Amino acid sequence: MDLDTFIAEWNNASDRVLVHTSGSTGKPKPMMVEKRRMACSARITCHFLGLQRGDTALLCMPLDYIAGKMVVVRSLVAGLKLIAVPPSSHPLGTVSQHINFAAMVPLQVVNSLQEPQERARLEAIDHLIIGGGAIDDSLARELKQFPRAVWSTYGMTETLSHIALRRLSGPQASQWYTPFESVTVGLDSRGCLTIDAPQVCPAPLTTNDRAIVENGRFKILGRIDNVIDTGGIKVQIEEVEHLLKPHLKAPFIISKKKDARLGEMIVLLTQDPDTAAVEAACRVAIANRYWRPRRVVHIDKLPLTATGKPARAQAERYCNTL
Repeated sequence: MDLDTFIAEWNNASDRVLVHTSGSTGKPKPMMVEKRRMACSARITCHFLGLQRGDTALLCMPLDYIAGKMVVVRSLVAGLKLIAVPPSSHPLGTVSQHINFAAMVPLQVVNSLQEPQERARLEAIDHLIIGGGAIDDSLARELKQFPRAVWSTYGMTETLSHIALRRLSGPQASQWYTPFESVTVGLDSRGCLTIDAPQVCPAPLTTNDRAIVENGRFKILGRIDNVIDTGGIKVQIEEVEHLLKPHLKAPFIISKKKDARLGEMIVLLTQDPDTAAVEAACRVAIANRYWRPRRVVHIDKLPLTATGKPARAQAERYCNTL
């Protein structure tokens, strides 16, 4: 979808807009969402960040998903000057204007940091929000030194983009997400996050994200459907990936397959053809042998969603064919 098409859809007589979920845990699903709730979400973010009419906003993500659509809606609602560039892994390559607000995925941020001119432009953004994927420790350390505000977002298509932010830059950097004032969070019986955001969601929402909630803030541990029960030991996929990232250079995904003895077996899919080296790195990185992958499998291209997230369901299906 291009910008003119979305703006025409936003201005038509319908009170709803079609969006699609990212598909990180299954097949992307179409959803019809209310424009008034999207506008409300936009106002909440702009108010929190202190964005003013005439500020510049960079659109550098696809308009097929909620993240890109919401950049446009924020601009329309708050009177921001929208600067649109084609979605790419180097969104700041041709941007010369000062940017007050931008939303990016981690890959765009990482790539921008590699080019001195793009890095300078990235550091000059007044408010940079990052979503759509995990922010690893090395990226977090680099962003903590940024002179302006950098934020990690928490949200999903059902919440019409984010409902909470955590600061990544400066002395306020934190592992804890702070919900917007109109949002209340809690935990269900599984220890998963619940969200009550009446201005953007018609009903309270129960997620599959395991979390810790303290004093109204929350920290995400990982998705409950990303838990591997291997020989009675419950292992969180995201925690294993977190341990391995500093030790593995090639892209990889932790997944699982059914196993007659263990119930489920931890499998590592990697684009590195030297699987013996990957296995050696696993032994160094992971002290608990029950958390180590039982199989390391080379794959030419990891299964990813259209937004660049690991396609967990597709990876698991592949593992169960091995």
